[in-house]
Amino acid sequence: MIGDIVTVTVDRPLGSYHPKYKDMYYPINYGYIEGIIAPDGEEQDAYILGVDKPVERFTGKTIAIVHRYDDAEEKWVVCPEDVSYTKEEIMELIRFQEQYFQSEIIM
Repeated sequence: MIGDIVTVTVDRPLGSYHPKYKDMYYPINYGYIEGIIAPDGEEQDAYILGVDKPVERFTGKTIAIVHRYDDAEEKWVVCPEDVSYTKEEIMELIRFQEQYFQSEIIM
């Protein structure tokens, strides 16, 4: 899946708050990839990096997988095709949510 082009449906746009955890602010767009079922049995979640405005859908390149050791979920990291990030840059941008989990970034 790394390197694949995918379309993410955004259900938590940049600037929004988590529907259950009202204090969790989303500084990036976040959503899911329709038709791909993740290890937790739900559609695959994805962080969108490199897009600085709220969007409803985004098509980009999968550049990394966030593997959580203490949760059934994995998150994909998607960005524009001409953009790249280091593991450290990715972790800094997704820390708002990943700080609650023990995870690693696979590239």
